[in-house]
Amino acid sequence: MRMVVYAMIPGIVSQAYYFGWGVLIQAVLAVASALVIEGIILFVRKRPIERTLTDYSAVLTALLIAISIPPTLPWWMTVIGVFFAIAVAKQLYGGLGFNIFNPAMVAYVVLLISFPGAMSLWLPPTTHAAITPTFLDSFSLIFSGFTTSGYDVTQLKTIADGVTMATPLDTLKTNLTQGVTYSESLSNPIFDGGIFEAAGAGWGVVSAAYLFGGLFLWKAKVINWHIPGGMLISVLICATLLHLLDADYYASPLYHLFNGAVMVGAFFIATDPVSASTTPKGRIIFGAAIGFWVVIIRTFGGYPDAVAFAVIIMNMAVPLIDYYTRPRVYGKNVGQQRGKQS
Repeated sequence: MRMVVYAMIPGIVSQAYYFGWGVLIQAVLAVASALVIEGIILFVRKRPIERTLTDYSAVLTALLIAISIPPTLPWWMTVIGVFFAIAVAKQLYGGLGFNIFNPAMVAYVVLLISFPGAMSLWLPPTTHAAITPTFLDSFSLIFSGFTTSGYDVTQLKTIADGVTMATPLDTLKTNLTQGVTYSESLSNPIFDGGIFEAAGAGWGVVSAAYLFGGLFLWKAKVINWHIPGGMLISVLICATLLHLLDADYYASPLYHLFNGAVMVGAFFIATDPVSASTTPKGRIIFGAAIGFWVVIIRTFGGYPDAVAFAVIIMNMAVPLIDYYTRPRVYGKNVGQQRGKQS
């Protein structure tokens, strides 16, 4: 768990660079809330507190929540999300090792369904923002709803040319409903990913940073390649097929790979050892199915991003996947054949 936290540092730093101090403030708030909530529950359950809190599982869950939510989300919503992750999705099932759903993704879905407006209020990247909040502005915005100068989140979403900016996923989703084609949407200022074609401004670099951290985990053998490989290849194949079918309506593979939470999901979320499939073949199927659902929900569903929904859907399918992909016990068939001969 601690190694996974270390691997997230490049992504968190790049995310803070492009989207402000709120990312770090939310991380501290989420981690502190997670440790307090888990400590109280462990005390009530009469379980060892110090040993459980130092396994870094609560810290990792909190950080995953912090990087998934808008950096300016009100503090009490963050605490509610953390509470659902730790108290409901984890401890209610018996604690680490017994939860069937990824706790961080449960928290994200709860917040998204309960507070859809607040969960969509992402600030424009600092490279495009008309007003860049300072540390004190971000702190004040999270805890009071306004910066020290009196600006709210809606006012801060305005970029330099006076246009209110949404995330790349939100922008494309809205444009397609208004008859604007995918290629025409790429002219929007938010799609300025530099070397990352069709990636949103800042989002391509953030995704690349999490990809770097994920490859570090794979190289260090903290995770294996099955789930992230299956998920990324599945996203690539599904998005390519749709894009070839109608390039004016369906987004390119690079758009899907480098926008939103695909890279985070592939290496840091779907690889959760508790809620993911446990067999080699099962992990490939698990990751590939998540990638499939990400593209399908993004394209045909009502939500711009879909990693959380895709992960939770496949968490429910893990027992079935593991049952049908169990490795054959060595010598089992030989024993059966000898039994029949005798």
